[in-house]
Amino acid sequence: MSTLEWDRRAAIAACGAFALAAAVAGKTALAQSSLAVGNIGVDVAPLRTNAGDPTATWVKQELPRQLAEALSRRRTPKGGTLVVRVDSLTLGPNKDGRAWDNISGVATIGGVERPVRATSRYWASAIDPATIAQSNHARVSAAVQALAFWIARDL
Repeated sequence: MSTLEWDRRAAIAACGAFALAAAVAGKTALAQSSLAVGNIGVDVAPLRTNAGDPTATWVKQELPRQLAEALSRRRTPKGGTLVVRVDSLTLGPNKDGRAWDNISGVATIGGVERPVRATSRYWASAIDPATIAQSNHARVSAAVQALAFWIARDL
């Protein structure tokens, strides 16, 4: 085997080792950047003013559970308190059997506030709940689940 061929193989091996080291370091840095969460609080006072009840009550009941599930791997008693203030939730108009629902607010952990928002899509179906209240509750639940997903992803 010629020296040139050995040099080529050594270069390829060095590049592979460098790529592997970079990937491992990147995953470690990403894992360390996630904030640990201890307690979860939800403030729906602005939502209650904007949308009223039962919407605010549904969010107050469901968001802590959805956040606990979405953040389950990062929950620890020594973590910071996550407080999510929900400012608005809009159930969009049904156009051609579909609608966009939007939820937004602010997530605070470690004294740092982050604006949060999520969108969920509602598709009308023949098997939808019989009453408007049941249908709206399902839509609020979907929007809350989307918000919890994005908060967990972005913290």
